Amino acid sequence: MGNFTFEEMNLMCIYNTGSRTGLIDSLREMRGELSPEETELRELTDSALCKLQTMTDDEFAELELYPDFDQ
Repeated sequence: MGNFTFEEMNLMCIYNTGSRTGLIDSLREMRGELSPEETELRELTDSALCKLQTMTDDEFAELELYPDFDQ
């Protein structure tokens, strides 16, 4: 289903709007505000967006998007 990394999951927790399409829009908006030097965050965002775009809304609903501060 997406095989998101720990970092991608945390990023999605921060920008989660409650829906897959809302999260995609939120991540795209954030990505547009990144400076050219923020290449690592840009690559992380691009990777998460790619995976979100290929999954269904039902698959998205199965994700547990709660930040894991213990890792």
